[in-house]
Amino acid sequence: MSLPRAPLSSHVSGLYRLLAVFTFFTLVTLTLNGCAGLFGADPLRVSVAGIEPIASQGLEMRFNLKLRVQNPNDSTVSFNGVSLDLELNGKPFASGVSDQAGTVQRFGETIVTVPLTVPAFAAVRQAFAVADAAQSGQIPYILRGKFAGGMTGTTRFINQGTLSLSSLGAASN
Repeated sequence: MSLPRAPLSSHVSGLYRLLAVFTFFTLVTLTLNGCAGLFGADPLRVSVAGIEPIASQGLEMRFNLKLRVQNPNDSTVSFNGVSLDLELNGKPFASGVSDQAGTVQRFGETIVTVPLTVPAFAAVRQAFAVADAAQSGQIPYILRGKFAGGMTGTTRFINQGTLSLSSLGAASN
């Protein structure tokens, strides 16, 4: 004895409904996350404003990294958390997170402080890399991060450039 089967058309229509619901939620999510881009907003400008050493544990090094965040837009940007990753010479060097919350006023700026941790092995690896970079006198860096929260969700940023060994007090031959 076999069980009665639902017509194939009911399975197909159920699949179409599921696909429609999924598509709707995907579009809503993309729209909310991309509101700044839809309204012609410029990305936040993020640069390093300062570095201060803080108490470390074990062999790791720790720093407070001060970021200057500028908002070149006509609307306030709010955030409730920050995450950072720092690369030196194309290798991971330090990372940090902060649950700091704040706002960057329209056409304004603020300083955000994030504690960074440099694991011992990353410091040793970079010591050898700096010896190799001493000939050029330049060390490339990439700072990637994100500000969480606000109406548009997560706002990501990248700041990259080179560090000059002579400005860091290292002598180059």
